[in-house]
Amino acid sequence: MPIVKGTNRDIDELENLYDNLNDYLESTINHPGWIKHVYPVRETAVEAIKEGSLFVSREQEIITGSIILNHEPEEAYQQVKWLIDADYTDILVIRTLVVHPAFQKRNIATSLLEFAQQYAISQQLKSIRLDVSEKNLPAINLYRKMGYRYIQTVDLGLPYDHLKWFELYELVL
Repeated sequence: MPIVKGTNRDIDELENLYDNLNDYLESTINHPGWIKHVYPVRETAVEAIKEGSLFVSREQEIITGSIILNHEPEEAYQQVKWLIDADYTDILVIRTLVVHPAFQKRNIATSLLEFAQQYAISQQLKSIRLDVSEKNLPAINLYRKMGYRYIQTVDLGLPYDHLKWFELYELVL
């Protein structure tokens, strides 16, 4: 499954993916706690594509998943002691890892995380960091399985009661 940088041609499809995923989450168990028309939204993709940090996986011309990889930590990241003491120019931050509802249970999230690791290694970065809602047990289990180490639980300051606490993880490269 190829994983490539997203382009402006992908924005409409990504917006549909985000909306369809949020509808799916609303009808099942919303582990990440995302809210349709709040996050992720079209502007999430537009900004990430503009900065060159959004990557997509495809199968038969359909975007099966996407991930944003940049060097921009949440403010709460500054409150904790990480495994690696480095400037964020040397750290990759994972954001907005999504998998199309029709392609779940096909290791797409694993492939996107493996891609992130190879990408970080190719850029000679020191580690990868991410945050995840403490209620998102499937994602937490995946991150741990892939070698990410739990750092601390923090409040990201989001204005939603169900999205107060986030676990921080780091993978040292």
